[in-house]
Amino acid sequence: EFEDVETASFHLDMWDSDTVESVRHKLGELTDLHGLKRIFKDARKDKGQDDFLGNVVLRLKDLHCWDDQWYLLEPRTETYPNRGQCKLWLLLLCLVSFQRATTSSRTQPSYTVHRHLLQQLVSYEILQHQAGSIAWDGELSRHASTVLYLHATQKDLSDFHQVMAQWLAYSKLYQSLEFNSNCLLHQITSIEYQWVQERLRPEQKAELAESFQSLLTYGVSLVRRYRIIFPLSVPRSKERLQSLLRVLVQMCKMKAFHELCTLSPDLPQMVSTALKSGTTEWFHMKKQHLKPMVKSMEENGKALSRLLLEVIEDLQQCQKIWNKFFISTLKLNLFSIAYLELESLVAEHVQEQLHEVDSSMSKPTAESLFQLYMNLQELYRMKDFLPQRDGPLALSSFHQWFKEAVPQWLQKAYTIALERAQRAVQMDQLTPFGEHNKHSTSTVDLSTCYAQIVKTWQQLNWPDPEEAFMIMVKLVEDMCKIALMYCRLIKERAEALSLREQNEGEAANRTHLPQLCIVVNNIKQLRLLILKLPSQLDWAQLEQRTGAAIAQQQIQHTLHHQLDSTVSCLDREIQDVVKALATKLEKGIARHIQELSSSNDTREPEDSIIPLMKFLESELQYLNEHLVQENFKSLPTSPFGGLPALLWHHTLAVLSAAAGQQVPSTQRYKKLHCALKSLELCFHAEGCGLPLETLHTAAFLSLETHLALCSATSRKLIQKYFSNRIQQQLDTSSEKYGAVTIKALYRPSEQKLRVEVLNAVNLIPLDSNG
Repeated sequence: EFEDVETASFHLDMWDSDTVESVRHKLGELTDLHGLKRIFKDARKDKGQDDFLGNVVLRLKDLHCWDDQWYLLEPRTETYPNRGQCKLWLLLLCLVSFQRATTSSRTQPSYTVHRHLLQQLVSYEILQHQAGSIAWDGELSRHASTVLYLHATQKDLSDFHQVMAQWLAYSKLYQSLEFNSNCLLHQITSIEYQWVQERLRPEQKAELAESFQSLLTYGVSLVRRYRIIFPLSVPRSKERLQSLLRVLVQMCKMKAFHELCTLSPDLPQMVSTALKSGTTEWFHMKKQHLKPMVKSMEENGKALSRLLLEVIEDLQQCQKIWNKFFISTLKLNLFSIAYLELESLVAEHVQEQLHEVDSSMSKPTAESLFQLYMNLQELYRMKDFLPQRDGPLALSSFHQWFKEAVPQWLQKAYTIALERAQRAVQMDQLTPFGEHNKHSTSTVDLSTCYAQIVKTWQQLNWPDPEEAFMIMVKLVEDMCKIALMYCRLIKERAEALSLREQNEGEAANRTHLPQLCIVVNNIKQLRLLILKLPSQLDWAQLEQRTGAAIAQQQIQHTLHHQLDSTVSCLDREIQDVVKALATKLEKGIARHIQELSSSNDTREPEDSIIPLMKFLESELQYLNEHLVQENFKSLPTSPFGGLPALLWHHTLAVLSAAAGQQVPSTQRYKKLHCALKSLELCFHAEGCGLPLETLHTAAFLSLETHLALCSATSRKLIQKYFSNRIQQQLDTSSEKYGAVTIKALYRPSEQKLRVEVLNAVNLIPLDSNG
């Protein structure tokens, strides 16, 4: 016995003991003189003096209940540097007297006492883990293992009874003090390998069967409430559930389980039933938790949306995380079980809450219902993850519950887009918003408005083809209205900015010209947005869906005709703004042409038109840089083909007006004629501008002829006249009354004209007598 285990030690001395032999025995072994000397030496030694070999000192707390190893002999000195080693085999036995035995040890079987002792030790070990009982790995401390070993050795418990006691203790404690369920796998494996039913008495069989049933019932109850027991927010929850499922499966596969629990139902069926009931309980718990405090349609819609989000998140966790554990262990599709149960519960609950919905609902109510519709749509789309299903789902026609709210949804989308477009125009300064862009900021906002309406259509994804067609007609009509409204507002904005600049004294040569260029570019960009709508809204797919219900002619008459009409309106708006640009430039051109025609300088015509050409070159270069090229070069609906052509016709009109003034000055007409030819070269731009067939209109040819004649001298006019007459005679093939060749001579001094007939051919008589 030891008073203090911490300081107590085990001390062992090792001696070389000499054996006392008789003289007769020693003389019998004498063979030579050396042996005789040994006898005399031993006789001189003190009797009983043995040789000390060394000692071993071991602390009692370092000893195990069984040990087998080598120890060094001490002490080691200079005289004895190496005393050697000794091997010790240690076995600690516990002898309990009858006076200290407990009542349980006298009345209960040894393995039952062993189990109770094990339960106490395991409970103590679990409670010692401050990080939580789950962190305990099932290993007992060295002291507890020693006590259990000594008790099992004293009571002569077999390995099988020790394992069974461990199973009974661990399986019972698992139901009250949770720990890592992997600890149970070792006992399951050991019982399976050592199972022989005849080893157990009837009460032991009943006790083992009851432990199986109890753990099975408890484990299935944990699986039923896995959302609460194993939340993903807690670390290692996935591993814990997977371990529990593995324990249940392995337990149900045991020979002992099948022999002792013959009436137990199939494990997958039990788990499937538990999952269904657990899913229903979880749904009702969430429904009660999210129940609105105020009873109104708006609050009900918000509460339903929040509930749907919880359901969707749960199903996503089932599909992405939990499902693989149930499939690998039990061959059960958890997602399929949970989805079918929740989908039915959601459909019933939502229908019950929406039975009072009508067309007179408020805007906040409609907004909450739209979010609810989106959540239901997402939930219904998750059916694609089902491996198979029989019959329609409860949510198959859920869109019909929201028919009364659709008009308000569409109106809200239109109102938001309209207001945003109006604010965008009000904030637009009609300046390019980027280095490489020729549009202003309002086009970006307008594109966003259209994208939001397109997104609304895609979010609705209305299943009914005919109703979807009517929704499409409404959306296209709204977007066309916004486009025409934008054209009107952006032109008004340009006028307002131009007036403000004039009032602030910032007027320059190009007053209002930059704003008009931005307006043209913006409307052109809007035109492109409108043309993209059929592809963005997927009209082709809608036509396929409505093929059996709506005729192709009706689709063409409604959607396509409405879109074409809007595009035509935009083209007219672009043409009007381009005409305004041309009118602005026409004033400058008219001013230079007027200065050219009214000047009395004697410079050459080529030098006189330099100001006009510089002005025109500067303005055209500005327009080319600030207008989108499609707007600068061509207009689809313009009869003239583009801004340069429009300017050309305006310029011809100005030149014609200047040439029509009755001013007897050859030099003036020479300047105008030179200006016309130079303008022709400028607009043609060596083939890069307007083609010659566009330039050489009837007005141009007439003006060119007129200016050429007015700028020519009298001699050139006479020569031209006779040349024309000679050419006219050469082109004449025959004469109706014959031909006469004459010779005419005029004498200015006498003022007489002498005409001599040289010959006559094919003359016919024209007098009455023949």
